[in-house]
Amino acid sequence: MAEPSVAFTVFTKPWPEMPLPELAKFVKGLGFDGVELPVRPGFQVQPDNVTSGLAEAVKIFGDFGIRIGSVAGSTDEKTFAACAESGVPIVRICVVIPAEMDYLAGVADLQRRWDSLVPLLKKYGVVIGVQNHYGRSIANAMQLHHAISPYNPDQLCAVWDCGHNGLEGEQVDLALDTIWPHLRLVNLKSAYWRRVSPPEADIPEWSAYWTTGRHGRANWPWVARELMRRGYVGDVCLTAEYTDHKSTNRLIAEDIRFARSLFERETL
Repeated sequence: MAEPSVAFTVFTKPWPEMPLPELAKFVKGLGFDGVELPVRPGFQVQPDNVTSGLAEAVKIFGDFGIRIGSVAGSTDEKTFAACAESGVPIVRICVVIPAEMDYLAGVADLQRRWDSLVPLLKKYGVVIGVQNHYGRSIANAMQLHHAISPYNPDQLCAVWDCGHNGLEGEQVDLALDTIWPHLRLVNLKSAYWRRVSPPEADIPEWSAYWTTGRHGRANWPWVARELMRRGYVGDVCLTAEYTDHKSTNRLIAEDIRFARSLFERETL
């Protein structure tokens, strides 16, 4: 059997009140190799204490054999410096196109801001990971490619989210074709569109229902097959995002078992 080229991390957003040692033990027990840690107000590590807080978190997780593969946080020098000092390579973000801007103007504005950050990214050796997100955002692989292709992937990389990809209706192989040169992180989750208006409504309304990997529009077996076929090396982050919030612990345990089985099958 070939050695697997991926490591599995989990986004710890669902557990903001869990003390770090307890969280590390919990994540280890689920069978993850690492975490993506929110650096946000109300979480274990907050923007105003990112320097000491992230270093402490790295040590605590490390004691349990867990690493921090990425953070979800601010794109400022303090965060970059803390990540560099703690050995965390990626700061993941999602970006919104403001309602008052059209798409092209919104991307141009984003790129002006990213241009100003490139010197800091070079200085600290940290990468901004831009994630696709349905809605008024950089929503699909082509938009992600359009937004970040001018940049070196060592400064701005693609975080491909197959759950949002599924909601957007993109084929897995074509999406990966589009962003492959910049791909550094994969988010594994799944959802489907659920009608929330009655059948008699003149105009139907739909909402995204976040579910397990077996039941949404994202084809996890296809994702695993394509990533392994292309030789992907890096983290696969399960985001633990479920509309049924109260069942998160049970569902993420099911999803990590399912995800590991799919990638292990592809290494045979």
